[in-house]
Amino acid sequence: MSKIILTGDRPTGRLHLGHYVGSLKRRVALQNSGEYEKVLIMIADAQALTDNFDNPEKIRQNILEVALDYLSVGLDPSLSTLFIQSQIPELTELTFYYLNLVSVSRLQRNPTVKSEIQLRNFEASIPTGFLCYPVSQAADITAFKATTVPVGEDQLPMLEQTREIVRKFNSIYQETLVEPEALLPENSVCCRLPGTDGKAKMSKSLGNCIYLADSPECVHQKIMSMYTDPQHLKVSDPGHVEGNAVFTYLDAFCEARHFAEFLPDYANLDELKAHYERGGLGDVKIKKFLEAILQQELEPIRARRKEYEQNIDAVYDILKAGCGKARAIAQQTLDEVKAAMKINYFEDDSFLQAYKEKYQN
Repeated sequence: MSKIILTGDRPTGRLHLGHYVGSLKRRVALQNSGEYEKVLIMIADAQALTDNFDNPEKIRQNILEVALDYLSVGLDPSLSTLFIQSQIPELTELTFYYLNLVSVSRLQRNPTVKSEIQLRNFEASIPTGFLCYPVSQAADITAFKATTVPVGEDQLPMLEQTREIVRKFNSIYQETLVEPEALLPENSVCCRLPGTDGKAKMSKSLGNCIYLADSPECVHQKIMSMYTDPQHLKVSDPGHVEGNAVFTYLDAFCEARHFAEFLPDYANLDELKAHYERGGLGDVKIKKFLEAILQQELEPIRARRKEYEQNIDAVYDILKAGCGKARAIAQQTLDEVKAAMKINYFEDDSFLQAYKEKYQN
């Protein structure tokens, strides 16, 4: 069986370091690995509308922003198909058919849905589209017969819902859909990068993000104001690395080569942490080390983005071509689904033939 990846992001704002270390960097590596026949990257605007239905302009304004971020990190349209979810109407039709395979109570028990409902204060009045977005996600995944879906651990219940739908469809009708497997992050720190303020998650709404498109000056300001250890008041004070955002970022981004290049006083991160914990190492020094690492990581991303920003027509054309390619794949799957469900009346000659035999013989 061909190996196919499907993944994507909601276009509710520009992408940040949390997206980069959590998924984007690995997507580029997977794209370049040659292991996958197809790599499909979806801008999930329809999903974003389930909780932004009253502000469609927010989604519209971020479609090209997300595309620019994709291209700037190294996603290559010759190797990956970049497309917009809402422009593939076959996904909506598949969702409609899959809704018959899932109960409301099962959707309400989905741990990811439950936590998201609580986060958005939807307990009293849950939009139906939001409640059913696991079914929509199943349509996205199965439409492209994805064998592999990169997810964080918090998204595993969503993928399991897709697997249940696949199994139920295949058992009721015929073996048509592919049951996907999860691909978890290799570095657990990358699963949920904290905000620069030390909050549990980097979030656009909290204003604690370092964006991929941030200027060097902006990155400098954000790093220098990052949350560290509130008890580490003087350089001589012993410090804590647990819960210290600067060290969490170093866990996510620091490599052995960075010490030789930017901080030769230390052989590795363990030595740096040990010095900080016993006292005698100031926050400014570790922040400058982190900044050197991040500026080096972000510089080629910023450079590629500037090139694409000068040719927005090309970005638009990449998305348009990707949508056409994605739609052709989804249409093929939809045809197979309708054949399995025996609702392909005008493509199946046996449908008419059966009636002829019944009434004309």
